[in-house]
This record gives sequence, C-alpha cells and structure tokens, in this order.
Amino acid sequence: MTRIYTSGDTLPEGLMEDNFFHSPQLFALCQQTPRHRPYMVTVENDDGLILAQMLAVVRYRTSWFPPYYYMHCRIMGEGVYDIKHLTANTEHSAEQNNDQQENVQHSTSNALCSTLFGQMLKALTSKLGPRMLYVEVSHLSHKMFGYRQLRAARYFPVRWMSIHNSLHSRTPEERIAPALQQRIDNAYERGVITDEVKSEEDFKEFMKLLRQHNWLKPKRYIPANEFFHSFTSLPPTDDKATVTLPENGKLYLTRYHNRVVGCSAVVYSNHQAYLWYAAYRRKSFAWVHPRELTIWHAIKDAHARGYEHIFFMDVGLPFRKNKFREFILRFGGKPVTTYRWFRCSIKWINSFLSWIYHD
Repeated sequence: MTRIYTSGDTLPEGLMEDNFFHSPQLFALCQQTPRHRPYMVTVENDDGLILAQMLAVVRYRTSWFPPYYYMHCRIMGEGVYDIKHLTANTEHSAEQNNDQQENVQHSTSNALCSTLFGQMLKALTSKLGPRMLYVEVSHLSHKMFGYRQLRAARYFPVRWMSIHNSLHSRTPEERIAPALQQRIDNAYERGVITDEVKSEEDFKEFMKLLRQHNWLKPKRYIPANEFFHSFTSLPPTDDKATVTLPENGKLYLTRYHNRVVGCSAVVYSNHQAYLWYAAYRRKSFAWVHPRELTIWHAIKDAHARGYEHIFFMDVGLPFRKNKFREFILRFGGKPVTTYRWFRCSIKWINSFLSWIYHD
C-alpha cells in the first residue's frame, strides 16, 4: 500500500533513518523552513511495515522583480528500501553456488526497488497535480535506475555530470594536482583559515555571502535562513524552530585577516559526505584563492571524520568544456555521467522538452 504524509504529526513509526535525504529528520527540518513543504511517500505491507520510503520537497519561489510565483518539487535520490524484507521470500535453487545466489539476489532487489520506486513516483505525481510547475529527480545511485518507470510517468532525462572524491584508499594529498596543492599551501601561509560557524555573527556572515554569491543564478535555490541554522549548535532564533541537526551537517567559513572570503555547507549521510552549498569571493580576493581553500577544507574535513567519499552536489551539465568541472577534478575526483529527470505539468511543454532531450 502506498501512502503520502505531509505532516510530521502523522508520520508512521519505523521510518528508516540511514539516508539523510529521505529521513524523518529532513522532513521535520523542511516542515519548519519557510517556503518548503515535505511529502513523505511510503510503501507499507499489511502489517504496517515500511518497505520503501521517498522524501520529496516542494519549494515555493517568488519574486517582486521580475514578478513570478511558482512551485517546484525536488527528489534527491531514489529513496530507501528495506532490502532484507523485500527479498525475504526469494527462493534459490540448492544447486546454485554463493556467487550465483548473490547475483540473483542483487538483480531481484534492483527489480523490486525499481518497481516500488515507480509506485511511489506515480502516487506523488498524481498528488502534486497540475499546480506544480515541474518535478526534478536527481542524484540517483546509478544512471539507469528506474528508467522504465520514469519514462512511463512521462519524465524526460537530461544528461548531467556527477563528481565524487574517494577518501578511503588514498589521502587527499595523494590525489590533488601538485600545482593546486602549492597554491593552497601559499594561501595558508598568507593567513587564510577555515573554521565552523560558532556564533550568530558567523551565521550572518555565512548567509550574506551565500546569498550574494547565488543571487544571479536563478536555478540555484537557496533555502531560508532557518534551514541552515539547524545545522549549527546555536540556539534557535525562532520559537517555532524545533529541529537542530548539527550531527548531520556543518557550516564553515573561510577567512582572510578576519574578512570572510568563502563558506560551505556539508551534510553527512550513510558514511558519505556531500558538499551541498558553497560560495566564495573568487575575484575580490583572488590572490588568496578562496574557492580552492573552501573546497579543499571540505575534502580534508570529510577525510578526517572518516567518511568514504565526498560528493559535489551540483557540477552542472556535461558540456565538453566546463570550467567548474575541470576545477573540481583537479582535486582528484572521479567524473560520472548520469541523468536528471524532469516532468513539467504543462503538457505541451513537457512533450516538447521530451522530444528535445530524447536519448
């Protein structure tokens, strides 16, 4: 049975918490963030056991100049699945060896997850209706996951680029380009430091730089201050704010002689680190390379905390020449071509874009 929950008071017990992007914690955080509305979609058996869950977040976007108002929905990843219970009834032949059984279990679990993903996606799309301008599905675990189900729901794929750095087999210093490492070392010698956001004044500086850096980037949606404030250990500034998640994420500031030149927001989920937001004064403080040091500190800190990988959440479309992608790769990351899936509620526009982005 597929259910959709829109209030934290009605969330069922037993929701899985390993994946932060589909967790009840993020649901509660989005519920208290202005212009956000979370939707938790679940598949439950007859006993109320949750077999799958997927969190979608609706964002309300407005502007006085130019004047507009619309809603869009974001789904980050395919959701979370109780593989143990999904494959519990799968029978294997006694003649199969262990490797054959593992392959069968893997293919079976993938097929079951894709099917349940399709059920949740169909229910959510129907629930959102025509009021939603578009729905975006990103950061799927592998490129072809749910391909048939997404197509059946009239989503279209756009080729995208994903980059992650491995942190478990070699140190970041062994992966970074030597020239970039020298540049970073020189900046540290000039007095650049990076530290966590520890005070309200730090937080104000963080938000100021983050918004200034992104205000000319219309696709880059920056949530309200309450969202980021929850990742600090500071007391809530709003009586309605009840969720604080400093163990799930950190906010950092990069300074040069007490001047803030960079900032970043990193979240942690299932033994992985994710650089979600970053901003820097790349041109006004070019001689101390704030962009390089902001990214480098996020990588080094994730490695020091023992995470397996750090993922860069948005490196853009896979154009042949992409300066930001080339810059990130100099830290020793691995590029992977993937899909982001979109569905526009305006049928003729969705059909037109589906034709343009046919693969």
